[in-house]
Amino acid sequence: QVQLVESGGGLVQAGGSLRLSCAASGRTFINYVMGWFRQAPGKEREFVTAISWSGGNTLYAGSVKGRFTISRDNAKNTVYLQMNSLKPEDTAVYYCAAGTLATMTVAAMVRSYGYWGQGTQVTVSS
Repeated sequence: QVQLVESGGGLVQAGGSLRLSCAASGRTFINYVMGWFRQAPGKEREFVTAISWSGGNTLYAGSVKGRFTISRDNAKNTVYLQMNSLKPEDTAVYYCAAGTLATMTVAAMVRSYGYWGQGTQVTVSS
């Protein structure tokens, strides 16, 4: 069992930045690919970014590439999402997820992850 707790969400103006954190506890953090997803009201949960266990491989959705950066600190059992140049369309609840993926090619799929946090709200005003 892995427990995930997100933090760092809030209200920010367009063009601003936020840094989300996801603290993991339970089973060995380094065994898991970590992902960030988001869900806006009335929309399906969508992939944002993911990072391999070593941090050596990352994957980004086209809508956030160049603006968002995922990183992880395995010594602290924490994954981060640095979000820059935020846009109103980035407004959503952001979820952290952990999964034992065999390959990063499936990292964008919701069903690849067995553990989810409770989510943190990010609101970007125009």
